[in-house]
Amino acid sequence: MKIGIVGITGAVGQELLELMKERKFSYSEIRLFASNKSIGKKIKFKSKLYKIIRLNKKNLEGLDLVFFVAGSTVSKKFATIASNNGSYVIDNSSAFRLNKNIPLIIPEINSNTLLSSNSKIIANPNCTTIISLMGIKPLLNLQKIKRVVATSFQSVSGAGNNGMNELLENTKRFFNNKKSLNKVFNKNITFNVIPKIGSFKLNGYTEEEMKFNNESRKILDDKNILLSATTVRVPVLRSHSISLNIEFKGNIEINKIKKEIIKFPGIDLIDNPKKNQFPTPIDSSNRDNCIIGRIRKDYSKRNCISAWIVGDQIRKGAALNAIQIAELLVRK
Repeated sequence: MKIGIVGITGAVGQELLELMKERKFSYSEIRLFASNKSIGKKIKFKSKLYKIIRLNKKNLEGLDLVFFVAGSTVSKKFATIASNNGSYVIDNSSAFRLNKNIPLIIPEINSNTLLSSNSKIIANPNCTTIISLMGIKPLLNLQKIKRVVATSFQSVSGAGNNGMNELLENTKRFFNNKKSLNKVFNKNITFNVIPKIGSFKLNGYTEEEMKFNNESRKILDDKNILLSATTVRVPVLRSHSISLNIEFKGNIEINKIKKEIIKFPGIDLIDNPKKNQFPTPIDSSNRDNCIIGRIRKDYSKRNCISAWIVGDQIRKGAALNAIQIAELLVRK
C-alpha cells in the first residue's frame, strides 16, 4: 500500500507513525504532508528519514490510503481530491462526520457499516464520542438505553501540542508570579477547569457537546436515544475522562454489566472500591484500551447507573481508531 499522512507534525500524526510501527502496518511507500512552514523538514521513521512534502493535487496522486489529521479546513479542501484520485481517505476532522453518505466508524462498534459502504471517505469520530461509546455500547448489548448524561474532563492534548505547551508554560509562569498567556484556551488552564470546548451554539451548548450528541446517534444508529453532554477542559496532559449517567428502559444488574464489559474488545474494567481501585487518566495514557470503573446503581432513579470511563484521546480517540479503520479496509 502507498500511504499518505496529512498533518504529520501534530500530536496525532506522530502517534499514527508510532502505531504503524507497533502494529506492523504494511506499506510500500509513505508520503508525509504538513503546513508550508514544515515543508522540507525531515522526520525519522523506522531508521529512515522522510522529507515533508507540499500538500497539493499532484503529490496526492497514486496513493491507496491517505490519513487526514490536519483539521477540517484542510480536509474540506483536499480529502475529496484524494478520494477522486482513487485513494481511500480516513479523516480525523469534523468535516464529513455527519454526512449521511459517509460512514462514521468505531471498529469495535459498527464495523459492518464500513464493510457495507462504497464510500472512499471514512470519518473518524470525535475523541470524546469514541471514548464514551466504548463504555456505552457493551451496556446497550444488554438493555435498550433511554437516556445518557455525560460530563467530560478533557485533557489539554485534545487541543494538540499547543494545548500541552500552554499548560506547561502557564504552570511555570504561575510559580514565577507571571501573568498567564492564554492563546489556545479562552481562560487560564493552570489549576483551573474551563467548561467550554468549541464555540457556543444557539442552544447554549458548545460544538464539542453537540458532536457527542449527533455523532453518537449516527454511530449507534438510534435516533431515539436521548443524549446530553457538558464538556470541560481540565489541566491534565493526556487522556480524557467521562462521567456517564445512563438510564435504561428496563432493569439491569451491575454484575451482568461487568461481565459484558470484560468480554467486549477495546475496554478494560478496573472497579474494586474495597481496594480503592478505579481508573484515572494516567492509567489510560499511552494505552490502546479504554478503562471503565466506578460502576454503580443510581439510587435517585430506577433503571439507571453511573460510571466513569477514561481513554487516551490521542491514541484510541484519534490515531488508533484511524489505524483500526485502515486495518478493516485492508481486510475488506
